[in-house]
Amino acid sequence: MIGIVYAIIIILANTIGAVSGMGGGVIIKPLFDAIGADSVTTITFYSTVAVFTMSLVSTLRQRKNMSINYKKVISLSIGSILGGVIGNIVFEKILDFFKSDQIVQIIQILIMILTICFAWIVSDGKYNFGLKITIWYVITGVVLGFLASFLGIGGGPINVALLMLCFGMTIKAATVYSIITIFCSQLAKIVTIGTTTGFDRYDLKILFYIIPAAIIGGFLGAALSGKLSAKKVRIVYQLVLIFVLAINIYNGLNIILHW
Repeated sequence: MIGIVYAIIIILANTIGAVSGMGGGVIIKPLFDAIGADSVTTITFYSTVAVFTMSLVSTLRQRKNMSINYKKVISLSIGSILGGVIGNIVFEKILDFFKSDQIVQIIQILIMILTICFAWIVSDGKYNFGLKITIWYVITGVVLGFLASFLGIGGGPINVALLMLCFGMTIKAATVYSIITIFCSQLAKIVTIGTTTGFDRYDLKILFYIIPAAIIGGFLGAALSGKLSAKKVRIVYQLVLIFVLAINIYNGLNIILHW
């Protein structure tokens, strides 16, 4: 039963995540937390697999929607892979240090709320640093990869906002590069898990629900992204910000009240 619930959430979240460039995990992670059927480690892993699958499908489809600068892609990817590895290591260290799912969840929620506030401020595209040098794409990729991996959300609200802020991308271009960055960071996270802690602590049968649902969401999201105008993409993006902010505040209060 929980597999079906997870699948429904993933289809909807990944469709919205592919359109907005947030990656779906920004919705999946807090909703899975709210359901409370699994530990924070397991939820983070399931979210990672769902978002990785979606980003792979969406990236392949998005190549038909717009021209992609592969120098930017490679620079962002190198940074996001490095950041993804670091993010997963830091996550495991913090979990081992506090030995409490609740404390780790609170840390994730606080960071998420801060990134949502930052994203809202810059989402209108008025601020632009106009960075051009390749190393800035690598550094930005590290930051995005770290947050994606540490928070277990795949991408999150900061991806699109930071790409727009640093490089002056349009919101539609930023969503595409965000999804590509998400793919790399989540691949790094999965490889890191496989080579360190392994997959034995997870119920892998749930992946038979998660992966097909993620593929469906990726296809639907990429198809919609190609049809929507930049204005409508921005509206979707901002609506998701509000929803994610609300669910994270709810989860944080729920953890504190039931501690």
